[in-house]
Amino acid sequence: MRHDNDNLKFSILTRSVFHFRLPILLLSLLATLILGWQATQVKPDTRLERLIPGSHEFVKNARDFQGKQNAGDNSIVRVAVARDEGTVFDYDYLVTLQKISDELSLLPGVNTSSVNSLWSPGMLWFSITPLGYDSGPVIDMATFEDSATSMETIRTNAFRADLVGSYVSNDLKASMIDFQVLPINPETQQPLDLQAFSDRLEQVRETYQGDGISIHIIGDVKKVADLVDGFVQVAVFFLIAFLITGALLFHYSRCVKSTLIPLVCSVVAVVWQLGTIHLLGYGLGVFSVLVPFLVFAIAVSHGVQVINAIAHETAKGESRFNAARITFHHLHKAGLVALLSDGIGFATLFMIDIGAIKDLALAASVGVALVIITNLVLLPVLMSYVGVSGRCVEHAQHKLEKQSPLWEGLAHFAQPKLAGATVIIALVLAGVGAWYSQGLKVGDLGKGAPELRADSRYNQDNHFITSHFSTSTDLMTVFAGMPEGQCDAYKAIDLIDRLGWQLANTAGVQSVSSPATRAKMNRYLGNEGNLKMMALPRDERVLSRAIAISGFSFTSASTDCDQQKIQLELTDHSQETLQRVVGVIRDFSSKHDDQDVWFRLGAGNAANEAATNEVIERAQLEILAYVYGIVGLMVLATFRSAKAVICILLPLALTSLLCQALMAVMGIGIKVATLPVIALGVGIGVDYGIYIYSRLNSYLSLGHPLLEAYRETLKTTGKAVSFTGMTLAIGVATWIVSPIKFQADMGILLTFMFLWNMVGALTLLPAMTCLLSRERRHQAK
Repeated sequence: MRHDNDNLKFSILTRSVFHFRLPILLLSLLATLILGWQATQVKPDTRLERLIPGSHEFVKNARDFQGKQNAGDNSIVRVAVARDEGTVFDYDYLVTLQKISDELSLLPGVNTSSVNSLWSPGMLWFSITPLGYDSGPVIDMATFEDSATSMETIRTNAFRADLVGSYVSNDLKASMIDFQVLPINPETQQPLDLQAFSDRLEQVRETYQGDGISIHIIGDVKKVADLVDGFVQVAVFFLIAFLITGALLFHYSRCVKSTLIPLVCSVVAVVWQLGTIHLLGYGLGVFSVLVPFLVFAIAVSHGVQVINAIAHETAKGESRFNAARITFHHLHKAGLVALLSDGIGFATLFMIDIGAIKDLALAASVGVALVIITNLVLLPVLMSYVGVSGRCVEHAQHKLEKQSPLWEGLAHFAQPKLAGATVIIALVLAGVGAWYSQGLKVGDLGKGAPELRADSRYNQDNHFITSHFSTSTDLMTVFAGMPEGQCDAYKAIDLIDRLGWQLANTAGVQSVSSPATRAKMNRYLGNEGNLKMMALPRDERVLSRAIAISGFSFTSASTDCDQQKIQLELTDHSQETLQRVVGVIRDFSSKHDDQDVWFRLGAGNAANEAATNEVIERAQLEILAYVYGIVGLMVLATFRSAKAVICILLPLALTSLLCQALMAVMGIGIKVATLPVIALGVGIGVDYGIYIYSRLNSYLSLGHPLLEAYRETLKTTGKAVSFTGMTLAIGVATWIVSPIKFQADMGILLTFMFLWNMVGALTLLPAMTCLLSRERRHQAK
């Protein structure tokens, strides 16, 4: 069969795609069925180690030390059991506490030996009596009974053991149970399912909460599980965005076929993405769960361009086959460059040594690569069979012929006077953005779990524990290494004591616990409370005995006696606090490390946070440089023009700068959840610039004056870009009401970037083109 435009010089790729239309459709259907089944198997990846930089020195130090101790993960869960009335020194309360403690210790994944509560046998009290040094368990099972005398004894023992503020609340109405969670479930020998473990914790809460008892649970394990619980609502937001996009697309095209097919192709891209991720052996990371929507958004963006062009070609009298073929011929190069720029830009996130960001980079790169097939190939092929409706053609023709003050006004940005003013305004905005972005912080800026809302159950539990106990939820461990058998040498303990003193006098450090502090306290207690004896003895035999006496069930020394640890509690985990503490430790280490003693910072959630902050602080500028460098090279290779690179990248750079300023003003720090946003925003925004510049350049190459060329560009590609920008912005704006705080933050930032990238592509791009064009210089002469 011959078509009206068979005499056009189509590329080999165009002729091949439309010659093999049916095989492409059949293969796409088969791929959708196979990958769709694989997509149903995708599960969230909740491994805690994916949230920290695995090769950072702090993480390596913790791994080495914990390996020597045969300890599992250092993930601590804390459970506060509180009373509404009365104190914890009550028989019924303590029986309930024992039941809760026992049940928690038997949960799969709990390191049973690490469980500490008032009932723990290793929870000892110490006192000086006329007969000498005395000690015993806080709760002695042999004397425990429902009597005032027994309860008073337990109360006295708790004060003797100095547990008020740590394992007993300051108001005496709550007590603490804490334990470590192992990364491997000993029953299945598989990685621990944090979601199932969290459900078991909630079952314990539901079983015992009530009748005057309330239970509060915190810890990284619980935080991540609560995040995953909130992800169920991500599907709801995806559905809302799908419906909004569909309604706006129908309003834009006035055609059911032109609405459904781009949406179907975009959903197919998401299905293929999820299926491919599962085939590669990955799950959706904690922060990459939102990437499928971004892939959907990118797919819709390119789909609208295709549908818009097909409608205009059909309005010119082309058949459905030729309209699709001509559209593919004209758009596939610009679309391919845009999507390759997106994919390679997202792939630069692989350079960040944080598993969650690498997961996000993989998911985004795979998704964008598949959009090339679904929305640049499959969509035109499908439209070559079904075409657009007559109503769609009429509506496209009407929009093309209709004189709009908005588009006529936008066309003037390609004139010298308005172009100059636009660039001046852009420079002013850049200055404002640079000024405010100086206040941009790295890391979490809020208390508790900033990824969750302040009124979430987790943050309410965290607030209860931090306000009723003196203990901190921000923990850090410093390791001291020495030759084997020298863990109680005087030189080592003395240096540990000196470092501990410096840390205790560092702003942001709430408490310091070490073998040195324990030895001095034991010497004090063992010598009738003589303050002169609160010092380290130089006799290493005496020092060793003083260190060995402990009121808890754990020790700070390794089994080979070649390491000790200093445990810190911090007031918060802000960047300033972490930098001060890390600075003190590194400075002390550089001055005192030798072959006998050396210090390394390692375990604890605060140490992990410090390591993550250091990686992100180094990476943030590198990522932007790589993203813009790669996108710039792609644009240069496509258009063979430095002017094209400047015109397309400058609006994106302005948006990135303003986005950083917005983050600083709103108190959103750069962290694992937000660092990829700027790269993602650049990736989606570059599509706008490439499509507009490509169409504008095609009109200029035909000899049209710049003003007329841009006016014609606005009638087709410009309207599609504005529609896409508004639609995507409305879609992600729904995230602002999400119960997950980091999703709400991403919604704000992406909405801002979608809109500003659109505005920049429609105003600053033609303005820069005007100022850099030969026509402008000729007019000036």
